[in-house]
Amino acid sequence: MNWDDESTYAPPAGDRLVGTAADGEDQAVEAALRPKDLGEFIGQERVREQLDLVLKAARARGATADHVLLSGAPGLGKTTLSMIIAAEMGAPIRITSGPAIQHAGDLAAILSSLTEGEVLFLDEIHRMSRPAEEMLYMAMEDFRVDVVVGKGPGATAIPLELPPFTLVGATTRAGLLPPPLRDRFGFTGHMEFYAPAELQRVVHRSARLLDVEIEDTGAAEIAGRSRGTPRIANRLLRRVRDYAQVKADGVITQEIAAQALQVYEVDGRGLDRLDRAVLTALLKLFGGGPVGLSTLAVAVGEERETVEEVAEPFLVREGLLARTPRGRVATPAAWSHLGLVPPRQAAGGPGGATLFGE
Repeated sequence: MNWDDESTYAPPAGDRLVGTAADGEDQAVEAALRPKDLGEFIGQERVREQLDLVLKAARARGATADHVLLSGAPGLGKTTLSMIIAAEMGAPIRITSGPAIQHAGDLAAILSSLTEGEVLFLDEIHRMSRPAEEMLYMAMEDFRVDVVVGKGPGATAIPLELPPFTLVGATTRAGLLPPPLRDRFGFTGHMEFYAPAELQRVVHRSARLLDVEIEDTGAAEIAGRSRGTPRIANRLLRRVRDYAQVKADGVITQEIAAQALQVYEVDGRGLDRLDRAVLTALLKLFGGGPVGLSTLAVAVGEERETVEEVAEPFLVREGLLARTPRGRVATPAAWSHLGLVPPRQAAGGPGGATLFGE
């Protein structure tokens, strides 16, 4: 779930989610599936253990928890962990995002309204504007901001004291964070992709909460196509549940899960329509590459950014595509996955298709 608006969340009783993000059935389902404490959170063992120590020590001191930076691919649980931090500390949480803070005044308005001990979750923190970022340095370190009144030579900086708070920053691109900001976080955790066995546990837990009957083989089938990401596993589970209710007796077996995911165009390795379109264009139109990203994007009818940020990371991680100085290149595994026979000198060999390299 993406939280692009600023909302307030308090540790819930039961599965109720407070805030504007609770609008709509999908958001409510996502909220119900979120773990409420570290004990319920599946996977990320190292981050969970380290974070547990940080929070327990802060509670023992009666102090506000250190600022926390969580990095990793979308859907791995960064937002969920921020809510767990608030719940473990018995504090409310304010949720906003980097793109929503375009001016220092936007950030000052948020910071000045925080209460003592409150958790501020800042998603996509690397996309915050530079003036707001510089204001955040002082707020994190000294719990104060300087509000500038007026313009030009007559401008006056008025110091504004802030109550102690915990900033939880989330980013999918930690390398874009400037060192001065990164160094102000007391704890940094990197979220890893999930192993199939961990995703099976996620699917079983979600199925139990959704009151869906699922066999171990069905859970394994869904987990194997979820690209190592719990958010995708939960989404696929809901779609397979729909198929099982309409086309079968409601029980998710391996056969039912496979049939359902075929309908939704998710293959055995988790590739979806866009992934296969990129590979098909690369193999059939350009002989396996190398081909430039812009050319490849035009061939599949998508924006360059969509191909680069949505499809490529998974294809590279699966060993189906490689990025080279001359362009994108298909690996032998890509030819095998699509059932095609590679031509001679495919995958960027001497005399290969270099016309489209960028």
